[in-house]
Amino acid sequence: MKINKERRKTMKIKMLVMDVDGTLTDGKIYIGDKGEVMKAFDVKDGYAIAHILPENNIVPVIITGRGSSIVKERAKELKITELYQGVSDKLVQLKIIAEKMQCKPEEIAYIGDDVNDLTCINYCYITGCPNDAVDNVKHTVKYVCQKKGGRGAVREFVEWILTIE
Repeated sequence: MKINKERRKTMKIKMLVMDVDGTLTDGKIYIGDKGEVMKAFDVKDGYAIAHILPENNIVPVIITGRGSSIVKERAKELKITELYQGVSDKLVQLKIIAEKMQCKPEEIAYIGDDVNDLTCINYCYITGCPNDAVDNVKHTVKYVCQKKGGRGAVREFVEWILTIE
């Protein structure tokens, strides 16, 4: 953990921004004749998003490069109202959301697994990744989860965030 103890005392996370493929899912994309047909999400991650975050006044946000009706349905199920799909520049979108929600970078936690997450990871103060993230990301974040993407990493990260506040 690389969080300065004095800085930790003044932090309050208001928003958790999550990637989807490789973070909320195991990164596998199943495609059939008619397009994308399946993604697997972890129920423990879902519980953290739908219950633990709201109990702690943390808004869940999804920013993902792909567009998917499956992700839209999962977000609806978890009551995630801030869903941004098909985003090519995640940092631009993150800054727009941060301004809308009046959040500073130190009030935003971010979890992602691949190089397209690095600009957001470098922007936010509290950052994490699943254990099976690419090395570049693992070397940049503040917390590397023991769990893999789609297998409870988001839940683990949420629980870690709550210990540092």
